[in-house]
Amino acid sequence: MRDAVTLRGASLAFSTPQGRLEVVREVDLSVGVGEFLCIVGPTGCGKSTLLNLVAGLLIPSVGSVLIDETPVSGIHPAVGYLFQADALLPWRDALGNVAAGLVFRGMPRKEAEAEALVWLQRVGLAGAARRFPHQLSGGMKKRVALAQVLAVNPRILLMDEPFSALDVQTRAQMENELLRLWAQDRKSVIFITHDLEEAIALGDRVVVMSAGPASRPIGSHVIDLPRPREVEEIRMTPRFLELQRQIWEQLRHEVHAGQARTSAWTE
Repeated sequence: MRDAVTLRGASLAFSTPQGRLEVVREVDLSVGVGEFLCIVGPTGCGKSTLLNLVAGLLIPSVGSVLIDETPVSGIHPAVGYLFQADALLPWRDALGNVAAGLVFRGMPRKEAEAEALVWLQRVGLAGAARRFPHQLSGGMKKRVALAQVLAVNPRILLMDEPFSALDVQTRAQMENELLRLWAQDRKSVIFITHDLEEAIALGDRVVVMSAGPASRPIGSHVIDLPRPREVEEIRMTPRFLELQRQIWEQLRHEVHAGQARTSAWTE
């Protein structure tokens, strides 16, 4: 499999009043073209930092980040980013929010709005095109945000715990919606989550990060569950439960280590 994203010995450190803080250390990681990669790890292990390095929002202190074997030196046009927090513009309706990225990239407004309406139809929100963010439910906002990112047709999709604030039922709906849309053109996805079940249900591969600081990948697990998937159904299968036990055995040690380090910092 050809790689869409490659991190080679990537480290990132910040200067703090307490001294130098190394967030991630010597990360070697690749994401294949069309691969759905999920990353799990304890709180504070640098998962979001990895996304920001790939997006070009941060530059590694050491090592390199490459997209299509070309070093990333700034925000890359091939990358779309779906954040954990809502990033919709409150003064724009759903149609205007989805069209915004297309307009910013030079598409005429009428053409951008026509394309935006197509994407709202794809996420089941054509009837809400003229609603403003405050008039949308949490799940509807996420659908608009997903349409907004996909409308600009990124080849690489970065997702930072996008469904963590949703209720269980809405979250399952959004996970299935994401899988349906992803299956249409198989973008390369890096999906960050604290939820191991979510990672297994969605991903082709799950990478486990060590506890911070100076985190790094310590395990890579191929998810050999058949596609297409319905997340509620796949979670009940014997193979899913077996994968969950295997990965949790590695992950739980890092979760406990992270909790111990956090406790030590606060004492």
